[in-house]
Formats: sequence, C-alpha cells, structure tokens
Amino acid sequence: MSLAPADWPVAQSVEQIAANLATVRQRIASACARAGRDPASVRLLPVSKTVDEARIRMAVAAGCHELGENKVQEAQRKAEAMADLDVHWSVIGHLQTNKARYVARFASEFQALDSLRVAEALQQRLLLEDRTLDVFVQVNTSAEPSKYGLEPPAVADFVQQLPAFDRLRLRGLMTLAIFTPEVERVRACFVRLRELRDQLQQTAPAGLDLSQLSMGMSGDFEVAIEEGATVVRVGQAIFGARSTPDSFYWPTPGAPA
Repeated sequence: MSLAPADWPVAQSVEQIAANLATVRQRIASACARAGRDPASVRLLPVSKTVDEARIRMAVAAGCHELGENKVQEAQRKAEAMADLDVHWSVIGHLQTNKARYVARFASEFQALDSLRVAEALQQRLLLEDRTLDVFVQVNTSAEPSKYGLEPPAVADFVQQLPAFDRLRLRGLMTLAIFTPEVERVRACFVRLRELRDQLQQTAPAGLDLSQLSMGMSGDFEVAIEEGATVVRVGQAIFGARSTPDSFYWPTPGAPA
C-alpha cells in the first residue's frame, strides 16, 4: 500500500472551512470505526500555520476554538490580534529558549518539548507569569537528522526529570512521521511512539500523565488513529494547501482530500 500526494483547495469562506471540518471529522470517525475506537477519544487540533487573520476568524466562526501554530512569534502575533476570540493556542513547533517568554504568556499547550534547557526556560517564565502549561514530549521516531525531538532511548531519563518543573503539566508524547508515500514506513513511526508510551507508563514518576499521543497530520492521520493517536494536527485538509516546502503530505487511499 502507498500514500498518494493530495491537493487541497484553499478554503476562502466560513462555509468552505465548515465543510472541510466535517470531512475531516468523518475521516476521524471512519478511522476510529476501523480501529474499534470511540471518535470522542480523538481530539482534532486545527493547524493555522501561515493562515491569515481573516481566514482564522472564519475558522472560529466555523467552530474552531483551538488552533496550532508552528512558529511562536507568528502565534503570539495572531493571539494578540485576535484576543477578542475564544481561542486556545497550541505551539507545536521547535522552540528556542530565548522565545520561551512568548509561549509562557499566551499558549495553552506546547507540543514540542525536547530538552531540559527548554523545560527550565519555560518553568522560569511560567513562574513569572503565574501560569501552567500543558506539554507533550517530542520524540524523533523516524530517526531523521532533519527532525527535532528526543531519540526514543533518551525519553525515559528525560521524563524522570520532569517532576522538577511543576509549571509544566505533562500530557503525553508527540511525533512527526517520516514523509514518504510508503504507508508502512509511516505506520512504523506511530507504532514506535505508542509502544514507547506504553513502556514509559510502567516506569514514569507517580503523577505524570502520559496518556496522550499527538501524531498524524492531514495526509496520514487515519493511520495514526489506527495506531492509537489521541490528538491529530490537521492544517491543509481544513484550510487548504500551503506553498511552503514542508507542506507536502499524503492521504490514505480512498480518503477524501
């Protein structure tokens, strides 16, 4: 089996975004049915990377009240510009320590924790802001040098040290699958994360929550759901294709684009 490239038209109205959301939710429900899961066990995180304010406002009108952003300063600008909206912002991209102050001010969630230096920077800034932050530990399950994230063997020791950061509320693990049309290579990345989570649950310090698995994007989230994803990060299938080089995904065969 292989995954084929897709072309998603850019959604330019509330109605188009709402229709795309309905299609994505149906794909989630179908994948859950195949896996014998309750669709309510999968959280859809719409990703508004590169989407302008006007279309984000359309998305909120269509029912999106949480949004994921890759770049923290872009996310902060949007959060400030749309402070009148009921939106929870999730930062899902790599974070440099000198930008931790931004995340601490506005984000509800950070899904790319992969170093103690970042954990320390977030802890300090969150103390100043008197806030807490939900976090996911990012794991490089594809073994690609170009990807951020901890190597799987390093995650257990990392998790053991997280109780020292009481402003960070661990929720689970996150990964990006390899970009390839070969579905079984994509699936292997998701299996690796699920198996790692299951192992960690046996040894993690008491009180740490590792129940969530954030994995799967527009083209591969059905495979991720089949392998246990509880959060799927979907951008292009909702908002339309981006022109950036990192925006190429593959949908599962027969799935609506």
